[in-house]
Amino acid sequence: MKRIAKSPWAWSLVAVIGVLLLLQYVAPGGGQDEIATSRLVQYVEDGEVDEIEFVDGDQEIRATLDADVEREGGREVKAYYIQGQQRGILAAVEEQLEAGTIERSTSENPQPSLLGSLLPTLLLFGLIIAVFVFLTNRMQGGGGGVMKFAKSRAKLISKDMPKSTFKDVAGCEEAIEELGEIKEFLQEPAKFQAVGAKIPKGVLLYGPPGTGKTLLARAVAGEAGVPFYSISGSDFVEMFVGVGASRVRDLFEQAKENAPAIVFIDEIDAVGRHRGAGMGGGHDEREQTLNQLLVEMDGFDVRGGVILIAATNRPDVLDPALLRPGRFDRQIQVDAPDLSGRHQILRVHARGKPMSPDIDLLSVARRTPGFTGADLANVLNEAALLTARANGKLIDDESLDEAIDRVIAGPQRRTRLMSEKEKLITAYHEGGHALVAAALPGTDPVHKITILPRGRALGYTMVLPDEDKYSQTRSQMLDQLAYMLGGRAAEEMVFHDPTTGAGNDIEKATSLARAMVTQYGMTERLGAIKLGESGSEPFLGRDLGHSRNYSEDVAAIVDEETKKLLAQAHQEAFDILEENRDVLDALVLALLDRETLDKAEVAEVFEPLRRRPERPAWTGSPHRTPSAIPPIDIPQEIRDRVAANGRGEHAHAGAVITPPGPGGDVHGDPGQLPGGHAGPGTPPSAGGGPSGGPQGHGPVHGEER
Repeated sequence: MKRIAKSPWAWSLVAVIGVLLLLQYVAPGGGQDEIATSRLVQYVEDGEVDEIEFVDGDQEIRATLDADVEREGGREVKAYYIQGQQRGILAAVEEQLEAGTIERSTSENPQPSLLGSLLPTLLLFGLIIAVFVFLTNRMQGGGGGVMKFAKSRAKLISKDMPKSTFKDVAGCEEAIEELGEIKEFLQEPAKFQAVGAKIPKGVLLYGPPGTGKTLLARAVAGEAGVPFYSISGSDFVEMFVGVGASRVRDLFEQAKENAPAIVFIDEIDAVGRHRGAGMGGGHDEREQTLNQLLVEMDGFDVRGGVILIAATNRPDVLDPALLRPGRFDRQIQVDAPDLSGRHQILRVHARGKPMSPDIDLLSVARRTPGFTGADLANVLNEAALLTARANGKLIDDESLDEAIDRVIAGPQRRTRLMSEKEKLITAYHEGGHALVAAALPGTDPVHKITILPRGRALGYTMVLPDEDKYSQTRSQMLDQLAYMLGGRAAEEMVFHDPTTGAGNDIEKATSLARAMVTQYGMTERLGAIKLGESGSEPFLGRDLGHSRNYSEDVAAIVDEETKKLLAQAHQEAFDILEENRDVLDALVLALLDRETLDKAEVAEVFEPLRRRPERPAWTGSPHRTPSAIPPIDIPQEIRDRVAANGRGEHAHAGAVITPPGPGGDVHGDPGQLPGGHAGPGTPPSAGGGPSGGPQGHGPVHGEER
C-alpha cells in the first residue's frame, strides 16, 4: 500500500476522478431529482406544480412542486422529453397558467459555465505536464523534482542508521590508526591546533578489491559522530552538460554548512581519471566535473572541519593534480591482510556463527594466504551454507575446507562424468605439478591435490606457503616455471601426446618468464634493464596505447631469452619426473583411489622422492664474483625488539611500497608476484584466473577441454 500511495500515477488517477466529480457539481441545473415525463405531466394536470422551466437544447423540463405535495425526493424535479412531445406538455402548462395553479413558466437556452468549459482542457494539459515531469524525474534518477537533477545525490549517514565501527574492521591496523587520527581531530581539534598541526584535507584509500576500503569509511562514519556524506564517483556525471560540476558544488556546500563533516567518494577513479585522454565530448564533461572537484578541495577551510575520504582500486589512473599535497595529503594503502590480519578478520566474521569447538581459525588463516577480507567473509558464509544444507548444527572443519575450495576454484561439478582415460590424464597432470613442486627447494609445500572437477577445472593442485611472502628470488621464480610446466611434462612423458589442459599453465609461465627478462633483469644477456611500459593494460585513462622503447634487435633477444627460460624449465620438469617415475605412479594410484589427497597424505607418498639441491649462486655477470662472506646474524636484542613491536622476521623482505604518484605503479604488492600473477594463495578474485593461479592454487587443468 505504501508503494501505491507514493506512485505518481495513483495520484494522477485520483486527480482525474476529482475533476470529473467537480464537473458534475459545477454543471448548470444540478440538484433536481429526475422523474418520468408522464409523471411530470400528471403533476401539471393535477395543478401540483408551482414553477416550471423549459431548457432548450437539452430537451429538459425543470419544475418546483407545490409545498403541500408529499414526495420522498423533494420538490425539485426534472424530466426529459423527445422531439414532438413538447406540444402536449405546453398545452397542459398554458391551461394551468390560465387557471392560476402555476405561478411562473419560463424558457431558457443556457450557456455552459466558464469553469466547466475550461476544466477538460486544463485537465488534459495537466496530465501531459505530470507525465513529462514524472519521466524526466525517472530519467534523472529522482533527486526530488525536475529542477533538482543538478543537486548532489550524496547519502547522509544519520545517527539512527546501523553503524560500523573500528571494532568491525580487522587486518589493517595502519589504516585504522591513520583514520582514527582524523576522527580524533574532528572531536578534539584544539589538541592539534595547539601544536600547529593541520589535519589532512583529503585521505585516499587505495588497494585491491575486497580489502575493506569502503568498510573503513563506514567505520569512520560510525566513530566520528559528525555528518557523513557518502556518494559514488559515477553519481556525478549525467547525460546533461554541467550536471557533474553542479553536483560537486552542491555536495561541498552541504558539507560546509554542516561542518565538521566527512565526505566519502567511493570509486573516485570514475570521475578522477587523468585529464587529456578523452576522444569525445563525454570525457570533456567528466573533466569539467574533475576540475570542479579540484577547486572545491583546494578551497577547503581547514578550521571548518570538512574532510574528504576517497576509495579506489585504480590509483594509477588518477590525475596527478588530484593526488598532490593540499588535496589528498594522506594516501593509505589497504592491502590484502597477512596471517595475523586474516586471523582477526576470521574472528570478526565468525561472530554469531555456531562454530565447532575444534575449529582453529589460525589454521584456516594459514590455509588462505592472499585472501582479502571479502574472500574470508565469503569462506565463512559458504561454510555456513554448506552446514545448513547438510542439516548440521555446527560449522566444522570439513565445511570450512570445502568452502575454501569453492572460493578458490568454484563449486564441485558432481554431474560431470569423466571417462577413465580422462581421469588418468588428469591424475598424471596434477601429479606432475605436485611432484615437481615438492622436488624443488624454491616452491611452496603441496597442501592438496584433487582430480574432482570443480568450476572450469578438471582438477587442481594447491600449494601454500608456510608464511606470507612479499618478494621472490630468481631461484624461486625458476622453480615456479618448472612447477608450472610439470603437468605438461608429465603428459608428454607418459602419454606421448599432450592435451589442451596445460594451456593456462603455459600462458602464466610465459608471462612470468617475460617479466623476468623485461622487468626484473634476471638474464645475463640483457642484464638489469627495464624494457617496455610498466603497465600491462593498454588503456588506463592516460594513454591510447603503449610504445615499445627498445629496438627490433632487442625485441628478438627478449623473445630468445624468454624461450630459453621456458625451455630450460620444461626440460628440468621432465627430468625430475623421469627421475621420480615410481613416485609419480604411486601418487597417481593414490589419486585414482581417493580422488583428493591432503597435505599429510601427499607427504606420505613423497617420502621416497629424490629432491633437487639449491641452485648455484647467480650475480648476473661472470665478472661479478659472489661474496664468500655470509650475511650478518641478526642480534637477539633486535629480534626481541621486533617481536615486541608485533612484527615478525618476515614482515619486510625488501619490497618497497611506493605511493601512487603521477604515472607511478604500486610496487611491492604482496598479493601480486612478478609478471602480474596471483601471489601465493591468492584466490581468483585477487588476481588469479577464473580457476585460480598457478602459484596460489595450483595450475588448473582442463580449462580448455
